[in-house]
This record gives sequence, C-alpha cells and structure tokens, in this order.
Amino acid sequence: MRKEPIKIAVLVSGGGTNLQALIDAEKNGKLKSGKIALVVSNNEKAFALERAKAADIPTAVITGDGFEDALIKTLKKAGAELIVLAGFMKILSERFTALYSGRIINVHPSLIPSFCGKGFYGLKVHEEALKYGVKITGATVHFVNEIPDGGRIIMQKAVKILPNDTALSLQKRVMEQAEWKILPAACEKVCKKLLKGAAI
Repeated sequence: MRKEPIKIAVLVSGGGTNLQALIDAEKNGKLKSGKIALVVSNNEKAFALERAKAADIPTAVITGDGFEDALIKTLKKAGAELIVLAGFMKILSERFTALYSGRIINVHPSLIPSFCGKGFYGLKVHEEALKYGVKITGATVHFVNEIPDGGRIIMQKAVKILPNDTALSLQKRVMEQAEWKILPAACEKVCKKLLKGAAI
C-alpha cells in the first residue's frame, strides 16, 4: 500500500464553504488519506480561490470555449487522482465523467433522490423542499456520472426542517450540519479505498 496521500482537485464556482470544510479537515487530520493539490474555478471572482491561496493551495481559473480540454490538461499536470465538485456550477459531459469514472464526487444539498437532477442547485433545492412541505432534508455525497446527481451515493446526512425556516436559513443549517461534515468524511472514505487499490 502506498504511503503518500491521494491528490485531490477541488472544482469550485463560488464562495467555497465546502472547500473550507475540506481544508479544515485536512488540517485537523480528519482527511489524511487525501491531500488537496489543486483548486480549479470557472469563475475568476470566486471567493473559493482566496480560501485556497490562504491555505497555500495552487489554483487555476478556466473559462470560455474548450473548457473541458483545458481542465483535463490542468488536472493531468497536477497529477489529480480524485476530483471533488464543491459548489461547482457547470455540468460535466459524459466524455469527461467517463474519463474519470469512479474518481469524481459531488456534494448535493438534499437527500437524493429528492430535489435533485437538472436545474436543482443552490437555493432552488431548499425552496422546493419547503414548498413541498417535507419535514426532513439533508445532504448527499455521491459519485458523478453523465446524469446530473445520478451517480452512486457514498454518504447522506439528514437535517430537520423547522416550522419557521426560510430557504436561506435551511441552506445554512444543511451546510453546517450535513455538507461540511459528510463531504470531508466521504473524501477520506474514497481516498482510503483508492490508496488500498480497492474497488470503488
């Protein structure tokens, strides 16, 4: 079994709170089988890039045409072995997901298969949960394939919906109680398996 950790590339589009959860998990030893080697954004103004710089993690910004080709090149150069989508607002093609089959994971702010799939991201997920009247929601970490939110589930955590919740208050609680906990835990679980050469 190899000793050095799995190299992780984190793909981000916005504030990077889930990236911060991963950075903190690496610092406090909860994520030890993997190491964040690169942070890539499709948005040059993403605050997530500042978080990466503050933690001395190399960054890359890729925009415009030929996005996936440039991304593949960047990932290969960094030696990325696992890709984590942490608030990444771009759908990846079947060609890309097939190239990294079993090596891409995503965190989604609901208990899949509820409130997921095309068009379900950000606040919209929480708005729909409240509109529907469910009493429990949560977050899911899953493998990524060509179907939006369609890959195999790695980990889930439930969060209660409170009577006075708004989409914003629910989003905050789902992040704090579920996303920030299960994303680092799922990362460690997958990296551990990859280190052992076990089937994913």
